[in-house]
Amino acid sequence: NSGAVAVIEGCGANGCEYMTGGKVAILGTVGHNFGAGMTGGMAYIHDASEILERQINPETISLYRLTESYWQDDLKSLLIDHFEHTKSALAERILSNWDQEIGHFWHVVPNESIKTLPAALATEGATDQVA
Repeated sequence: NSGAVAVIEGCGANGCEYMTGGKVAILGTVGHNFGAGMTGGMAYIHDASEILERQINPETISLYRLTESYWQDDLKSLLIDHFEHTKSALAERILSNWDQEIGHFWHVVPNESIKTLPAALATEGATDQVA
């Protein structure tokens, strides 16, 4: 992905591998080695099972909780658009329980692009270089 915007409901191994731009919201689980070689773009991942930290490739990315309204609004906008176009039951459930569900999301950001983001990232809940 070098510039696309997508909402998907899960992905297998090597998701967002070598991603250089764009944005993806993943509403389900991801496979192992997520974000390997990711140098740009970003991902929002719903992690109700709390397994994402074990699935990522920590060499180039960091995880942040969505505590800043800028990023919460960005994600919510993606989910609303996804629901309007697909009538996804999963997107509808997340949006209907937004205040609880937002706590299950991680913001995945490549380390080399952190300084170029248009808004601050969470300062609490960040996991730099998760092993």
